[in-house]
Amino acid sequence: MAEPASVDPPALPDPPAGRWERGWRAELGRLLEIVALVGLVVTQPLLDVLGRSPEFFLFHRADPAEILLLVALVTVVPTVAVALLGALSRLAGRTARAVTHTGLVGLLVAALAVQVGRHVTPLRGVPLLLVAVLAGAAGALAHRRWRAPGRVLRLAAAGPVAFVALFLLVSPTSAVVLPRGDGGAAGTAQGSAVHPPVVMLILDELPLVSLLGPDGQIDAGRYPHFAELAGASTWYRNSTGVSGWTPNALPAMLTGRYPAKPVAPHYSQYPDNIFTAFGGLYDIKAEESITRLCPPSRCEQPVTPEQGMGVLVRETGKLLGRVAGPTESTVDPEDSYREQTRAEAGLDAAEPVPADPKFRWDSLDDNQPARFTSFLAGLKPTARPTLHFLHLLMPHSPWAYLPSGARYDAPEDLPNDGAGWVDLARQRHLAQLGYTDRLIGETLRTLRASGLYDQALVVVTADHGVSFRPGAQGRGMDAIKAAAGEVAWVPTFVKEPRQQTGRVDDRNWEHVDLLPTVADEAGIRLPWRVDGRSARQAPRTDGTKHFYDRPGEPVTFPGGVPTPPPLPTPHPLVGTEVRAGPAAGSARVADLAAFTATDPDTGTLPALVWGDVPDRIPDGTLLAVAVNGRVGAVVPVVPADPGGRRFAALLADDKLFHAGTNTLDVYQVAADGALRRLTLS
Repeated sequence: MAEPASVDPPALPDPPAGRWERGWRAELGRLLEIVALVGLVVTQPLLDVLGRSPEFFLFHRADPAEILLLVALVTVVPTVAVALLGALSRLAGRTARAVTHTGLVGLLVAALAVQVGRHVTPLRGVPLLLVAVLAGAAGALAHRRWRAPGRVLRLAAAGPVAFVALFLLVSPTSAVVLPRGDGGAAGTAQGSAVHPPVVMLILDELPLVSLLGPDGQIDAGRYPHFAELAGASTWYRNSTGVSGWTPNALPAMLTGRYPAKPVAPHYSQYPDNIFTAFGGLYDIKAEESITRLCPPSRCEQPVTPEQGMGVLVRETGKLLGRVAGPTESTVDPEDSYREQTRAEAGLDAAEPVPADPKFRWDSLDDNQPARFTSFLAGLKPTARPTLHFLHLLMPHSPWAYLPSGARYDAPEDLPNDGAGWVDLARQRHLAQLGYTDRLIGETLRTLRASGLYDQALVVVTADHGVSFRPGAQGRGMDAIKAAAGEVAWVPTFVKEPRQQTGRVDDRNWEHVDLLPTVADEAGIRLPWRVDGRSARQAPRTDGTKHFYDRPGEPVTFPGGVPTPPPLPTPHPLVGTEVRAGPAAGSARVADLAAFTATDPDTGTLPALVWGDVPDRIPDGTLLAVAVNGRVGAVVPVVPADPGGRRFAALLADDKLFHAGTNTLDVYQVAADGALRRLTLS
């Protein structure tokens, strides 16, 4: 008899516990994949940039707890947000959950492709986005069809832990989060030397050539207070900074050593500096900006810029937008280091504002930087010698001041290079330098009023300059190669106690000479070796200059006082009165409403005008910009920038404006000089 055919036993229903376990494992796997991708797209690039930017946290005076909280937010919040979006899709069923997860993987792969593409390809903008979309689609398809991509991503979920560890333990910012040490040894007195009060004002991003007239002297007409300072001090005219980046330049000035390593500008990394050297014999009143070289045991810094988690999160969000975008960022990160005004900080004036025709509105002195106000308030004689120190981010960008002290608004992404734009950048720089000159005058007046002027050693200098050479704008190696005279050479004035007359010293001064010179004048013996040379010693016989775009990697070039670039000749129309004739075209201008309700008592004026003109108006066409019937600027039409702007004009003369309604006119200047008024919208 034939055996009966075998029959498979009926399938048993899947136990609920088994379904739950498989579902839990699937969700855990999806979560790990999201952790890995968000870590690569958000956590790694942000912590990489922030880890190399300790000055960001130093400027905003973030304490270790705030930094750790920011790291936690950067690491956890984006991951939780994306994972929660995927988890909610499960409410629509398993299929919807799987499709949503695959879509999220594709989007994150596309976002990662944008960042990778910016680094390894010349693609930018829409072409890069298209390639990224294709990469994201391919990544989603591979993830859907094969198991290997998912397995790789789950292993990569350990990445965020590694990124956080590198940030906290290895990056330059680790010194700010976990500081070690509290400064080096104090200096000792040089015999029976007298220790005079020391007043040091360090400006930022100020080329020597910006102050010079055609004769190579300080332009007293434009900068009367710098000229006044030069007339009573020793002007080291052949003075150069050693780096175009403040976190390298300022420590070199205050330690007497060339930049050697890329470390945080923090007392734990530079224990031997002017504050520790003077701390045994001097009281210290220090106002630093993007450094923290003075240890807590020597001084506190009461005036701070905007700080707290709010500003840290906001600026980090802006950073993510620049890191993740398909175009190169045109915004200088240091432009976020803006000095708070006295009014914003809620400070009272250090001294009454002097009677000055340009201060036509009571509130203009409220625009005085808060750190400067605090510095002035401390300039008083004391029983014990005091080091008064201020590093002020002036005339450093963002440029926002007219020479009178009135402020104006400008787009953050306004170009600084390119046809027309580099000239505008230089004009804005020179306008802010005019206001900086006013601050120098306030300093000299306060010193005289307090009785400190004659007895004090007064030092005014800048850490580095900036190039406005077309095609090489900025402070990096391209700028150094094209315009070293604008980037490296800075004004340096040293007024000795009781010095009455000025003199010029053209020795080869490098900014590592600053500390040994100040220490000698103050009767302090430094307890460490320096690379610099005191001005009381014989000058260097070698005229070579040293510049460090990267610590430990100097480039050299010959010395010699640079020749200032010629100032642009004002157009004959500037300052003339014009009549509003019939319209013969059109233009679009940003924020026209600001001209209909101008209130000078706020200390703010609509002094920067920017907009667009029709394509039929060719590049190079001149436009005359007038306020209340008087031409304030003549500027060219240029190719549209990424923001669509084809012209921008700075109206540096605040006397063009009055309270209430002001009339703005823009004219097209014909080849024969005729003006055609453009209808504004």
